[in-house]
Amino acid sequence: MNTLIEIAVLAIPIVLAVTFHEAAHGFVALYCGDPTAKLAGRLTLNPLKHVDLLGTIILPLLLILSHAGFLFGYAKPVPVNFGALRHPRRDMLLVAAAGPFMNILLALLSTALIYGVASRAGSAPDLVQEAILLSVQLNIVLAIFNMLPLPPLDGSKVLAAFLPVKAMRPYLAFGRYGMGLLLLVLIVLPLISERTGLGLDVFGVLVQRPANWLIRGLLGGLSA
Repeated sequence: MNTLIEIAVLAIPIVLAVTFHEAAHGFVALYCGDPTAKLAGRLTLNPLKHVDLLGTIILPLLLILSHAGFLFGYAKPVPVNFGALRHPRRDMLLVAAAGPFMNILLALLSTALIYGVASRAGSAPDLVQEAILLSVQLNIVLAIFNMLPLPPLDGSKVLAAFLPVKAMRPYLAFGRYGMGLLLLVLIVLPLISERTGLGLDVFGVLVQRPANWLIRGLLGGLSA
């Protein structure tokens, strides 16, 4: 029972992180002239509208139970019609960056909560404090990961905004293969790296290391 309670509590920051991330895309897209997300019922903070069975529930649960050393998840992408944006190139960048920006904002708010809890000893159960800390870590990881310039991640659309049309279209079209490559980077390569010592942990180098650096910077005051 305790394990189930822990999983349920730790699931809260995961669900909030991916829900606010996707909602941010939709709200900025609407502001820039594209109502697609609103018409699809995705312009909401209701997690049930954004949750993806594999990315929001199964994958994080497997990572928790396997003690993988990091936590990751994703939601159903919010539909965006970039052709409907008033200024397609500029607005594509704004819409894409909105998700990672929201994760950074959530990480900062969670950091403020941690310092608030730390200043009042015994004011929150250990599991709640662990969930708040997880929120900082997860949102920083999601922000950095999503800004990688690999289609279909948000960073690819930020980069695409600066590419000529002839290069932009095939670059973004690569997104159809991107998810398979992402699973390779997230799961397969770290396992091979751990068992062979070949240093194939791309996720660790590109995401986890800079994330740890930022997290230490945010939470360094706690050890002072």
